[in-house]
This record gives sequence, C-alpha cells and structure tokens, in this order.
Amino acid sequence: MSELGHFIGVGVGPGQAGLIPVAALQALQQADIIYLPRARGSEQSVAQQCLAGLPVDASKFRDVEFIMDPDRSLLADHYAALAASVAAELEQGRNVAYLTIGDSMTYSTYGYLLAALRERLPGLAHTTFPGVTSFAATASALSWPLGEGKERMLILPCPDDMAALEADIASHDIVVLMKIGQRLPDVLALLARLGIAQYCAFARRIGLSDEILCPDVSQLDASASGYLATMLIRRQAREKRHS
Repeated sequence: MSELGHFIGVGVGPGQAGLIPVAALQALQQADIIYLPRARGSEQSVAQQCLAGLPVDASKFRDVEFIMDPDRSLLADHYAALAASVAAELEQGRNVAYLTIGDSMTYSTYGYLLAALRERLPGLAHTTFPGVTSFAATASALSWPLGEGKERMLILPCPDDMAALEADIASHDIVVLMKIGQRLPDVLALLARLGIAQYCAFARRIGLSDEILCPDVSQLDASASGYLATMLIRRQAREKRHS
C-alpha cells in the first residue's frame, strides 16, 4: 500500500487574484491535484479566478461542485462522497490541495471536508494555510477599521430573527455580519430604524468584476443581496482618535 499523500487546505481571494501566502502558493505548485470548489449553478469556480496569473499548473485542477443546503443530512452525504474521492487520491500517495474562498477556517466548508478525511484516514498528514477573510478584505477595500482601542467585535452569520441581531448590535461596538443572503432588506430596515445605517458598510463579490462596495448602507439597494456578501456594522459613529 502506498504511503498516504499530504492534504493541503488553501484559502484564496476573496475575489481578487493573488491574495495568497507565498508558502501556500509553493504548496500548490508541489501538489499533484488541486480541487477547485464551484457553487452549484455557477459556470466557473471563483477560487480558480483567484489564481489568475499565478504560476500554478492548470492541468492539476479538478473541478468539484459544492452545495449550500440547510438540510444537514444532504450536506453530510455530500461531504462524505467528496471525502471518499479525495481519500482515494491520497491513498495512492498523491498530494492533494483543496481551495476555499477567504480563510479556510472561518465559516468555511473546508472544515467539513477535513473532519471527514481525518475520520476516514486517521494517520493523514495535513497542512492548512490561513487566508484573507471576507471581512478583512471588505475593511481594507473601504478603509473601515475593524476595531480600535478596546472596541468589542462580534462575527456571526446573519440570524433570521432581527430582534436577535438588534441585541447583538446593542452589546457590541462592531458586528461583522456574514451569510446575509435574502435577509438583506430586513437588516437594512433594522439599521435604518436604529439610525446607524450611515456608520455601516457592505461588500459583495469583492475583487470580482461585478463587485459591490458601499461605505454607507443607507445608500444601498436591498437588491444587492446574494452570495459572497459581508456587512460591517458600527453601533455608533467612529470616535476621532487623532488630534
């Protein structure tokens, strides 16, 4: 039996090509196979777009469709099947890389795959390289500091209950809101009611050709909702810290 290959997790983007650690790029160049997740219904993997112009052999790419479904049993079956496919390559001694958008360990489906592989292959050697989170990219693109002094920050997926979100905003200086989806109109209505929309920022598909960057969500159209969206919420106006 061949010695197990090495499994590598790499966060790329989000969106903009080239946002990848040098060490991660070197690992991709040494990998035998590179799995590129593609959202169901999309023609091209955003993760692949994030590698545009980089010295990575495209013949190593292997496209794999992933699903975002609230049904946990469907997700479990999906990641079990994906883990079986990746494990088969690792058992042949091949080094396998798996790309994710943003940071591999921050609200990422990569964690599901890694857990399934470690259960299937207890002796698996693996390395996960950190990536740029969507909220870090949003903050940089909009010159929007994520926490100053002793400000308290909360990172969470958008809740369905706006009362719960209002409580989170009231108890933190900054709230990073991810996985907003179709809840965007409700979130915008809440921020308008609280009188803080002008202190909040929004980005969607950052770094891509159809990106949306909005430094003041009181001006944001609610139709901007969709995949790869992040909102930065500030409970009150930013304190002036310079003379």
